[in-house]
Amino acid sequence: MGNGSGVSRGDRNRNARLARLRGLVPVSNAIVGIDLAERKQMVVVVDHDSKVLARRTFRCRAWDLGGALDWAAGHAARAGFAGVTVACEPTGHRWRVLGQLAADRAMAFVCVQPAMTAWSRRAEDLTSDKTDEKDAVLIARLTAQLRCYVPEPVDETWGRLRHLGARREHLIVGMVAQVQQMRALLECVWPAALETARQTVPLPFLGGGDASDLRA
Repeated sequence: MGNGSGVSRGDRNRNARLARLRGLVPVSNAIVGIDLAERKQMVVVVDHDSKVLARRTFRCRAWDLGGALDWAAGHAARAGFAGVTVACEPTGHRWRVLGQLAADRAMAFVCVQPAMTAWSRRAEDLTSDKTDEKDAVLIARLTAQLRCYVPEPVDETWGRLRHLGARREHLIVGMVAQVQQMRALLECVWPAALETARQTVPLPFLGGGDASDLRA
C-alpha cells in the first residue's frame, strides 16, 4: 500500500535490506568468491564488474583457509581496494568455518543461495555446466549485485533452534511414513477397515476426511 511519499512499506523494508548489504559489500571492497569443497577450495578475487584480479586453487580443508583469505586481502590491497568481502554458498558445514575465519580477520562475510548460483550458471552461457572456477566467479558476481544475504550469527540459541527444528522434521517424516505404511497394508489385506473407519471415526491421516471432520 502506498502513501504520500510514494514509497510503500515493502519498499522501505527492501531499501533497508539493501542498505545493510551495501554496508557489507561497499564499492571500496574487493569481493572474494570461494567455491567450497572437501579438500579443494577455489578462490577468486574480483572487482565489482566481475573482473578477476587473482585466482588460486587451495588444496586444503575449509578450516585451513586462513592463509587463502590473507592471500586474497593482499591482492585486493595491491589493486587499490580498502578491504575485502568474503562470499560463498551455505552448503554443508564448511561455510560456518569460513565465516569464523573471516570474522577473525575483521572481513565482511555474506552468503549466496545455491539456487541463485545455478540459475546464474544457466543464464551465463545457456548451459548447466558446473565447474569450481565458474562457480567462484558467479558467487562473487551475485555478491556485487547484492543478490546475497547476511547469515544468522552462530550462538547457543540459534544452535538449539536448529537442533529442535531438525528433530521436529525428522519426527514428522517418520510419523507420515508410518501412517502411509499402515494405510497401504490395510488396503491390501483389510480394505473394509478403512471404509468403516471413515464412516465411524474421523481418521484424516488415513484418508478419512479432513480437519473439519474432527468433533469434540
